[in-house]
Amino acid sequence: MILTVLGCDGSYPGPGGAGSGYLVECGPDVLWVDTGPGTLGALQTHRSLSDLTAVVITHEHPDHRSDIDGLAVAIRFGPFADHERIPVFAPAGVRESCYFAEWDVFDWRTVAGGDSRGLGQVRLSFSRTDHGPETLAVRLDGDGACIGYSADSGPGWSLAALGPDIDLAVCEATWPAEHEGNGGHMSGRQAGASAREAEVGELLLTHRAPWAPPDVVAAEAAAAFGRQVHQAMPGARYRVAERRAVPLTSPFESPAGRR
Repeated sequence: MILTVLGCDGSYPGPGGAGSGYLVECGPDVLWVDTGPGTLGALQTHRSLSDLTAVVITHEHPDHRSDIDGLAVAIRFGPFADHERIPVFAPAGVRESCYFAEWDVFDWRTVAGGDSRGLGQVRLSFSRTDHGPETLAVRLDGDGACIGYSADSGPGWSLAALGPDIDLAVCEATWPAEHEGNGGHMSGRQAGASAREAEVGELLLTHRAPWAPPDVVAAEAAAAFGRQVHQAMPGARYRVAERRAVPLTSPFESPAGRR
């Protein structure tokens, strides 16, 4: 199973960045997980849109779903017009918030916390997080590997809710510990503690606010997790298996020089 970071900025894209979005490849299955602003363009630097086998959107906030409308336009009017309808797994509010939702280009599949769905070689399992509106963390199992993605969540939810044996946890770490208590999001420290409780193999921090100091967030997460963590960067790719996430490429540096 291979994970590619398409975008990882929290709440809005920073300079040269993009909203939340990840490409997950498992054999013939190609999933776009969260479709935040800027991730449609990033996806096409790695795969053709015609390769997509499914889309997963965790909630209706624009920084996690806005580019689904661009995909609808590409399918209806672009060279992908003959593509079969793409399955879109999402809570009910996502379809209601999409501008082109009624076009016959997607196979909308409403999911809720506790649901599990099969898709080719991948099994999707969903858990309701501590974030409003309805937001679903997702566990992806396939080819002997497991990725757990927190989506957005406050500390009232834990990665442990996704079950055991997660090889790589992709967990939001929006800000440093000094901002804890603002609600709806986790700090780096809280993400690290959640990953430690869940006994995950490795931890990839994501959804950092563009103004948050990356070194501070990462250091606080590593201290709580008990070992080194990865920091999400656009373009970073990881092979996930056997409790490890092996970097495959060097991430692209943003104009702000994020690291």
